[in-house]
Amino acid sequence: MDHIATLAIALALAWASGLRLYAVLFALGLAGYVQWTGWTLPTELSLLSHPIVLVSTGLLLITEFFVDKIPGMDSIWDAIHTFIRIPGGALIAAGVIGAQDGAAWAMAAALLGGTVTAGTHFLKAGGRATLNTSPEPFSNWAASFGEDVLVIGGLWLAYQYPWVFLGMLMLFLLVVAWLLPKLWRVMARMLRFLFGRATPKMAD
Repeated sequence: MDHIATLAIALALAWASGLRLYAVLFALGLAGYVQWTGWTLPTELSLLSHPIVLVSTGLLLITEFFVDKIPGMDSIWDAIHTFIRIPGGALIAAGVIGAQDGAAWAMAAALLGGTVTAGTHFLKAGGRATLNTSPEPFSNWAASFGEDVLVIGGLWLAYQYPWVFLGMLMLFLLVVAWLLPKLWRVMARMLRFLFGRATPKMAD
């Protein structure tokens, strides 16, 4: 695999980790376990193919799949996973790149991968929090299933057409940079409203 293809795979996995970290971990482990298309799992990530780890990531994948479909619970899950997805995406990117190019490239990949994962995660979390202001669950379900499809499509695109994926990733990051401040302003207004209602008024 050439350097561009490796970079595309590393960044695609980091990007997907911001949406479905456990799906990425399980897919990597399974691919290494069955030697999918002859691809050897990088040494730094080989532990993912251990049967015990595969069972663990599989159970977490199933849990996330269902929790992510429940309005309100998905936002709690996202908040907790702010501290899991971002370092997870960074480590995955470093594992893919560092296996071939050494410690310096692994560090650069970790920084870049963590940034990409953070962008995806915060866009997802902000979008879900906004959707959860609606009383009906259907928009939430549509968003969740859409993310499932997006992860599969993005990883396939990175594997088959790395240059196309890298170009689309650049566009995605530009959209994130433009959209995130707007989502945070919406979330800040929601929090002020909720805490304002929760705080008892002082007696005159």
